[in-house]
Amino acid sequence: MSTEQRCDWGQAAPSMIAYHDTEWGVPLYDDRKLFEFLILEGMQAGLSWQIVLNKREHFRRAFDGFDPDRVARFDVVRMQKLLADPGIIRNRLKIEAAVTNARAFINVQREFGSFQRFMWGLVGNKPKLNRWKSMTELPAKTEASDRMSKELQARGFKFVGSTICYAHMQATGMVNDHLVDCFRYRPVQELARAQVPA
Repeated sequence: MSTEQRCDWGQAAPSMIAYHDTEWGVPLYDDRKLFEFLILEGMQAGLSWQIVLNKREHFRRAFDGFDPDRVARFDVVRMQKLLADPGIIRNRLKIEAAVTNARAFINVQREFGSFQRFMWGLVGNKPKLNRWKSMTELPAKTEASDRMSKELQARGFKFVGSTICYAHMQATGMVNDHLVDCFRYRPVQELARAQVPA
């Protein structure tokens, strides 16, 4: 394990370290990956991200690789099967929301050409590059996440409150919330400057 300085939350379990070091904050423009994070962030509501990470691979199998077209076709029988699956978070409202969100996701793709074009458009098509020195400075939500939440809810998405939306923005690199003394801060900053949505 690296001894380099990390954000406080990314120094615990190996799965959290790997996630912090390779994924969190990296600008993401792939629709299926954005869908995966949207569903997982919703599943996290009221729980820790560690719990979600521990179940992530099982979630991928249970939700057909987070293929929105397949998840959108989940029926009552399939949802009942998910509710009986101990490998995922068995919350009826969250499982129903995942199916609802898959259908809303497809509608957004049809309207905008891609989900990433819609989502990145909500944040001005570029990552916000923050310079936090302490975890206490990080907001739980912002005006941008408020706006994203309202837009998603207006299109029928569930479990997309402003706090969930901000966590989604952090995870997918719409904001760089690595602390300035974290070894991932500069690499993520450079990625944010170099990459632009297609």
